Amino acid sequence: MARPKEKTFTGKAGFILASVGAAIGLGAIWKFPYMAGAEGGAAFLIPYIFFSFTLAFGLLLAEITLGKAGKGGIVTAYRNLGGPFWSVLGYLGILIGFVVLSFYSVVGGWCLMYLFESIVGFSASTPQALGSLFGELSSSPSIAVCAQVGFLALVGFVVAFGIRGGIELCSKILMPLLFIFMCILIVTGLCQPGAWKGVEYLFMPDFSKFSWKALLDAMGLVFFSYSVGAGCMVTYGAYIDKKTDLISSTFWIVTLSLLISLMAGLMILPANFAFGMDPAAGPGLTFITMPAIFSMLPAGQFFAIVFFCCLVVAALTSAVSMLEIDITWMVQELKLSRPVAVAVCLIFMLILSVPCALSFGVLADVKFFGKTVFDSADFLVSNLGLPIGGIIACMLCAWTAWDRIHTEWTTIAAYPTRVKIIRLIIGVFCPALVLAVLISGLIN
Repeated sequence: MARPKEKTFTGKAGFILASVGAAIGLGAIWKFPYMAGAEGGAAFLIPYIFFSFTLAFGLLLAEITLGKAGKGGIVTAYRNLGGPFWSVLGYLGILIGFVVLSFYSVVGGWCLMYLFESIVGFSASTPQALGSLFGELSSSPSIAVCAQVGFLALVGFVVAFGIRGGIELCSKILMPLLFIFMCILIVTGLCQPGAWKGVEYLFMPDFSKFSWKALLDAMGLVFFSYSVGAGCMVTYGAYIDKKTDLISSTFWIVTLSLLISLMAGLMILPANFAFGMDPAAGPGLTFITMPAIFSMLPAGQFFAIVFFCCLVVAALTSAVSMLEIDITWMVQELKLSRPVAVAVCLIFMLILSVPCALSFGVLADVKFFGKTVFDSADFLVSNLGLPIGGIIACMLCAWTAWDRIHTEWTTIAAYPTRVKIIRLIIGVFCPALVLAVLISGLIN
């Protein structure tokens, strides 16, 4: 049965922009720069690019095709393509969506907090004072929870308007704005004396810095930053019209997402070198080092506002895709209306996510196997849930439902060799790499 037009993306461009929005999240703008800084710049970038066009491409194509061929979200599509057993496995994606947002919304709340701080003006300017400020904001129960609630409310507002009026419209407005904001910050950073050292660090390979750890970390970040394994792209794939070409769409998603990651590196690392900051500062690079840099720039407050707008946009578009996994399941499987599904989902999300927000304050001493609630949620998703979900998608796509999958790739149907190569990438190469991510994550 054909899907109503209002329940599909308006076309290829709308689908690609929404998917890029899902993929570029905080993994691209927050995590990529500090990991590239810590792992030797180009020594990390080269394997990241390689895995983007192999691992990420294969996993994205698999999930998108499963959604389109299965005509539904992760549970519905898995049942339609593989039967009842696979639908049970699909519920892993529903669980991952909840858990990811439980801690992702905390970081999204931080982004909102810092956007507000940048508007009113930071009360601190040195890295030490900014570190204390971050500790105060993240440990305050009222501030942390209110910021998290505000972020989740934004996410729910977008999703409540549906695919075209909410997710696609939001992506069409915010993605170009994100690109413009990032260009402003890149040009500003590159104009500072000494900034070119950051460009060389990011793009000029120093082969002495290549390591097995950098390789595994690049593979893991590709897996995390492209939003694969949870079922986001299965869900978005369910809303594609018949005319959308999956191969070229997936290629554009990977290319544009990679471009945004590179722009994030150019936005942050050259400025760090220009002002003598440590590029290997870790997660604090975003919330501590960058505000310190803005305090030394002419019109620094304006650039701080632009920077944290970028973070909010990235966090919002990615979180929207995560929430849509569960909303689609509630609409298709539980037969709830979209507004009711959004309300129910957000209520449960708040119950689940508040302990994560309090992990840096009143619940800081509550630990499971040495990890706070926030760290435990992050570990379960990043090290277990997403890799297992990725392997499940690959197996269903390349082996169980292959006869119904490859027929969706109409542009390469006349090239059987290419089809076989893609099958090997999805069915053998990707699961092997994902297994390496899973094992390395558990060992580390």
